[in-house]
Amino acid sequence: MTCLKVLTVNTHKGLTSFNQRFMLHELRDAVRIVSADLVFMQEVLGEHTRLSERHAELWPDTPQYEFMADSIWHSFAYGRNAVYDDGHHGNAILSKYPIISWDNWDISLSGIEKRGLLHCQIDVEGHTVHAICVHLSLREPHRQVQLKKLAEHVNQIPRNEAVIVAGDFNDWRQKSLRILSRDAGMQEVFTEAYGKPPRTFPAVCPILRLDRIYVRSAKSHMPIVLSRKPWSRLSDHAPLLAEVEF
Repeated sequence: MTCLKVLTVNTHKGLTSFNQRFMLHELRDAVRIVSADLVFMQEVLGEHTRLSERHAELWPDTPQYEFMADSIWHSFAYGRNAVYDDGHHGNAILSKYPIISWDNWDISLSGIEKRGLLHCQIDVEGHTVHAICVHLSLREPHRQVQLKKLAEHVNQIPRNEAVIVAGDFNDWRQKSLRILSRDAGMQEVFTEAYGKPPRTFPAVCPILRLDRIYVRSAKSHMPIVLSRKPWSRLSDHAPLLAEVEF
């Protein structure tokens, strides 16, 4: 069995709740300490002119996903979802193992929300692992459609290859498990371990169960919510951490 340490975090563009402070440096330090093999990030900036000017002294010279990867995660991929006058943001995956290919699937529906599925194929000691980073809609009808698209996408992956899907599902009504379990044979790691998905939002006092880690053709051990300091002040979501074996 091969074991991967998996972390998912909504980076909130490097800002604290209510956009009070720019905390990307502190967030990178905290993520380094965890030493995850795979890091799934949502709301990560590729570019933002206005924020970079406002926080010029702290703003990195590289895109946020490259700054987070630094010298620890040698492979990374970025899926640009939302594009606007000041720049763009999306999902990113950092990996200690080689990313051999990646695609960003547009699952946006009508309206202003731009969403995507960032799918990376990763070579882990000769085995192909599929890592899919998601950030779903705030609107329930849109999420239902996006979850079905996610299930269809997962079903195209060979059954003998491990799949890890993680990110911000915005699933406070807890509808994703039924769809992904029934239609794609996936298990949510916190529900398997504790009977319920984790509370992750707001980070300072988590109430809503928004974030998830799903697996297929793999098993999970010791999933935890990183809800204490420093995590509670680094973003508006509490990150999730789990060990995945395949």
